[in-house]
Amino acid sequence: MTVDMDKIVALCKRRGFIFQNSEIYGGLNGFWDYGPLGTDLKRNVRNVWWEDMIGRHDNIDAPAGAPSRFDMVGVETTIIMHPQVWKCSGHYDLFVDKMVDCRECKGRFREDHMAAIPCPNKPSKMVGQHDKCQLTEPRDFNLMFKTIIGALGTEEDAAFLRPETAQGIFVNFKNVCDSTRVKLPLGICQVGKSFRNEITPRNFTFRSREFEQMEIEFFCRPDESQQWYQYWRDRRFNWYINLGLDKAKLQMREHPAEELAHYSCGTADIEYAFPFMSAGEYGELEGVAHRGDFDLRSHMEGKLKNENGELVVEMNADGQPKHRGSGKDLSYFDDATRERFIPHVIEPSAGADRATLAFICEAYAEDEAPDDKGKMQTRTLMKFHPRLAPVKAAVFPLLKKDGHPEKAKEIYRALKDAGIAVQYDEQAAIGKRYRRQDEIGTPWCLTIDGDTLTDGTVTLRDRDTLEQVRLPANEVVDEISRRLRG
Repeated sequence: MTVDMDKIVALCKRRGFIFQNSEIYGGLNGFWDYGPLGTDLKRNVRNVWWEDMIGRHDNIDAPAGAPSRFDMVGVETTIIMHPQVWKCSGHYDLFVDKMVDCRECKGRFREDHMAAIPCPNKPSKMVGQHDKCQLTEPRDFNLMFKTIIGALGTEEDAAFLRPETAQGIFVNFKNVCDSTRVKLPLGICQVGKSFRNEITPRNFTFRSREFEQMEIEFFCRPDESQQWYQYWRDRRFNWYINLGLDKAKLQMREHPAEELAHYSCGTADIEYAFPFMSAGEYGELEGVAHRGDFDLRSHMEGKLKNENGELVVEMNADGQPKHRGSGKDLSYFDDATRERFIPHVIEPSAGADRATLAFICEAYAEDEAPDDKGKMQTRTLMKFHPRLAPVKAAVFPLLKKDGHPEKAKEIYRALKDAGIAVQYDEQAAIGKRYRRQDEIGTPWCLTIDGDTLTDGTVTLRDRDTLEQVRLPANEVVDEISRRLRG
């Protein structure tokens, strides 16, 4: 089946997954709002990531010779940090895209995206290919959002919305080690909002100016870092497959040397063939980067690398380093080996919004199913993995009388009390109710009918297979819970 992105976008709005930000005022480009179902879906993505990576992680497939266990802990840091953080991290100087303006259409474009952006003057051609295009020379555009702290509004009060969540973890590395009993290897994790002033946000929620990250900074011994890099590449790739993404639509792309970030010893992107991509093209879901000791060392010493990988220190007029580090010792002392060293870092950095979009695109399907009269009709359904589905089960009384609603509400409340996301629906024919739940991705529907009141059983209907089975009403909660556990 060829997935139509326009149909997916329409369904997202119709069923309350995703809305255009400030839509009644014409919208604001690069910003999106999540509706009731989208909020639940994205929250499930975050929660499943947290549960799998932090709450119940294990290292059964850890590199040979690795410790028998390792710690994974979480932090939550602020969106606005000390401005010196971004100078020492390199974002202040190096976090830029090349921007091109067109004097004819007044458009503004990223230089590396122009080949894929239709020219406003003639959509059949791309930017720069139209006869009337008058493009400026590329120039640097810093992607950080600037803001002001305090009342005066002077340049000394300038700060930035964070462009990534990673730096909040690095500057708290010593605090985490000192306040807990964790040892290396150690993963410190964070889920939170980041902001990038994208020049050309596009492709629905794929490239936005406000987005949410799910990041791990995994600190380890330098001589073990390459093994851990491979471990996290494999573990994160398999996470998407286990939650329903088609392996044939995924790829792991190792960056060539010329594409590596200035801090990177190696980076691999987990990429997905989104429906809005051309044939053979993929979009990044997650990057797994071997950052070496760049971040901790930079926050200690203030040394930076330029785009050529050379260490540079910009000097003030008084001859002092402009990008001075904190001067704090962020090294680690290994009690077992009696060694002190600066840990290397492996960073699996996933986008919660991009992951949610990928799961939406993968889930969208159309097939044929019988209606109430047995006639085959096209149905739209969202085949979400049950762990991600916004609604896990729906409860229907077949009739609005004869004790059906009372028994249905009893089962509905039992499911809610068990912490299972459930909906109750008694409006319209049973077939229409099934279709409503199929379209929002509910894995199972439970129907209460006349037999329920005589033999105590209900009908359990599966979203994907359409299989219907009878089971005792008093076993519904246990059966749904068992299915959710896989």
